[in-house]
Amino acid sequence: MITVADVEAAAERITGHVLRTPTVPSPGLSALLGVDVTAKLELLQRTGSFKARGATAKLLTLSEVERAAGVVAVSGGNHGIGVAVMAGVLGIEAAVVMPRSAPGRAVEIAGASGANVTLVDTMDGAFALVEELRAKGLTLVHPFDDPVVIAAQGTVGLEIAEDAGELTDVLVSIGGGGLIAGVATALHARRPGVRIWGVETEGARAMSAALASGGPVPVELSSIVSTLSAPSVSRLTYEHVSALVTDVLTVTDAEAVRGTLDMADHSKLWAEPAAGCLLPAARQVLERVGEGARLGLVVCGGNVTTTDVATWAERFGLR
Repeated sequence: MITVADVEAAAERITGHVLRTPTVPSPGLSALLGVDVTAKLELLQRTGSFKARGATAKLLTLSEVERAAGVVAVSGGNHGIGVAVMAGVLGIEAAVVMPRSAPGRAVEIAGASGANVTLVDTMDGAFALVEELRAKGLTLVHPFDDPVVIAAQGTVGLEIAEDAGELTDVLVSIGGGGLIAGVATALHARRPGVRIWGVETEGARAMSAALASGGPVPVELSSIVSTLSAPSVSRLTYEHVSALVTDVLTVTDAEAVRGTLDMADHSKLWAEPAAGCLLPAARQVLERVGEGARLGLVVCGGNVTTTDVATWAERFGLR
C-alpha cells in the first residue's frame, strides 16, 4: 500500500502541471442536506476531472525510451481525456481506447488533443485491445492499478486536509478505486478521525463485489455512468479500501442523475453523475451517523453535456 509520503512526493511532482482546486463551503448543499457541506471542486481541474493528476504523475515518470514509444490508456471517459491532454502538453504520443458508451464529449476532447482514439463495443474489449497495444511497445497509463497514479489522486485528499474546516465524513465516488485509495491514504494520515465513504452506482459495483468476495472479481456493467464503470477493481485498490474506508454505498442511476440536477440547482455546480451520486449517498451517511455530521464531497468531474443530462432526466422521469 502507498503511504502519505508517496502522496506528498506526487504533490511535489505535479505542482505546476495541475491546479490546486478550490475546497469551499457550499451553503446551497448545506441547506439541502441540513448539515455543513464542504465541496472539493475537482470539476474545475485541468481536463475537467481529477484524472489529470494521476495521468500527469505517471507521464512525468517515463524514461526517454518510454516517452519516445508513446503511451496507451483505457477509459470510460475522464481518464482518456486526462491522458490525451496531458500527453499532448508533454509532447508524448498517446493512444486512448474507450467503449462506445463513453460520452461523446470525452471522445471529441481526447481526439482534439492529438490522441489516437479507438472505440470498441465493451469495456472488457477495451482492456483487451490495450493489452495488444502494450505488446507493441506502448506504456500503459492505467486508470487505477498503479501506485504512482493512486498517490497522485491522493493529492486531492492532501488538499482537503489542508484547506477544509472540521469534517467528520468524506464521500468519494468509486470506479476502479484509484481516487478513493489515494484520498483515504492522505486523510487517514492527516485527518485520522474522519470517516471515508465510497459511492458506486448499482450497475457498476466493482468495489462492493470485491469487498463481499474478499478480493477483486469481474462484474457485469449496466450503469449509464461510464466514468465509474470498471469491469473490476484491482488488488491494490481493494486493499486500500478494505483497510481505510468505512463502507461503500450504492445508489441507482436515477439517483445519480437526480444528484447532478440538485447540484446544479442548489450549488451552481455542473457535475457529472459520477459526482451527482454523492448527494443520495450523503443522505445514507446521515441516516447512519446522525446529527452533527460535517460532510466533505469530492466533486470528481464535470465532463457531461446539457444534452446528456436532459436525456437521462427524461429517461428517468426527473423533469
